[in-house]
Amino acid sequence: MLSTLRNAWKIPDLRKKILFTFAMLVVFRLGSSIPVPGIDRTVIDSMFAASSGGMLDFLNLMAGGAFKDFTIFALNIYPYVTSSIIIQLLTIAIPSLEALAKEGDEGRKKIAEYTRYGTIILALVQAIGISVGFFNRALIDKSFLPVAVVVLVLTAGSAFLMWLGELITERGIGNGISLIIFVGIISRAPSALINMFKLVIAGEVNVLKVIGFLIVALVIIVGVIAIQDGTRKIPVQYAKRVVGRKMYGGQSTHIPIKVLMAGVIPVIFSTSLLQFPQILAMFMNPNGKFAAFITNYFTLNGTVGAWIYSILNVVLIIFFTYFYTAVQFNPVEYANNLKEHGGFIPGIRPGRPTSDYLSKVISRVTFAGAAALALIATLPVVLEAIIKLNIHFGGTGILIVVGVALETMKQIEAQMMMRHYKGFLK
Repeated sequence: MLSTLRNAWKIPDLRKKILFTFAMLVVFRLGSSIPVPGIDRTVIDSMFAASSGGMLDFLNLMAGGAFKDFTIFALNIYPYVTSSIIIQLLTIAIPSLEALAKEGDEGRKKIAEYTRYGTIILALVQAIGISVGFFNRALIDKSFLPVAVVVLVLTAGSAFLMWLGELITERGIGNGISLIIFVGIISRAPSALINMFKLVIAGEVNVLKVIGFLIVALVIIVGVIAIQDGTRKIPVQYAKRVVGRKMYGGQSTHIPIKVLMAGVIPVIFSTSLLQFPQILAMFMNPNGKFAAFITNYFTLNGTVGAWIYSILNVVLIIFFTYFYTAVQFNPVEYANNLKEHGGFIPGIRPGRPTSDYLSKVISRVTFAGAAALALIATLPVVLEAIIKLNIHFGGTGILIVVGVALETMKQIEAQMMMRHYKGFLK
């Protein structure tokens, strides 16, 4: 990986993209230090201290510490992620949106525009819920204008991150939204490791538990790399044809079907949806029955909630893996392209039988990838609930970090291959 980055740095175009991406991520981290006006942070600190290891710490981890500090990026990029999920699901349910999605670049631009509108609406709703609802005690002045300023600043911060993520995707390296989440998580890693080290020295945490967590972390890293690089190769033969005095075709190749086409996107989507009931509870009285119900049955803090959360996490990850794979790979379109170019899978007739065969193979391969991803994402959650290891940089964070790092390196590798450079991926 270091060799790849070193070689990429030598290419002026890639160097500019890497520097641009780095600069935008620095802007994100700087913005995460700008506090929202009109908030008493001592009240927020006391609320975090009272719910140590709970929902607030998880939301703070995914926001890179901006949630606890109540900065302008406290909502992070998750309104955009949630809006993307809703729009993509509606694309299946509403024929007009489905037709729009098939119109090429113009259709995708229109859907992206709808996603942005949805992001603003969701960010506004979450900003009202967090400021007026959950962190109401932290408001210094509860009159309309100061509260409106807090809500608008939080909404604008989330909208700015959405723009920043799209800018990175367009002009930089990697997926901008994923990289923002990636940087937010790793920014909390040093403090989490230092706190764990202090707890071990103080004797509050068993060393064996820490060793167990590190082993699980290593398994996650190995597992993510294995399923990200796993590929099923379907052989393809091209028929010979004579054009004039030249013969074309006759060569053999293969279709690389990745075990996990969706990458870590299903984990990000699942995490965002599972946060929704917890964020909804922020609208209500935090000490009321509804908030207690959510905590007991839909968060890792409850005895029953840890298992319900894990089961829902598995179901959502498998669902979004299939969903995102279906969006990326169309067997019918691929079979038609093969037929037009004189290609066929040995033993399978061109046309409908080929698309059916590809659908069956993709379904089986995707299930293996989805099951492995769900297991890797859920196992650390269950283990943390069982061994009671109070560390917020958990399995989900490690999985997202490793997955995004791999995808970004592969994008750098792909751009280097276009310029005839060899990298670390063979």
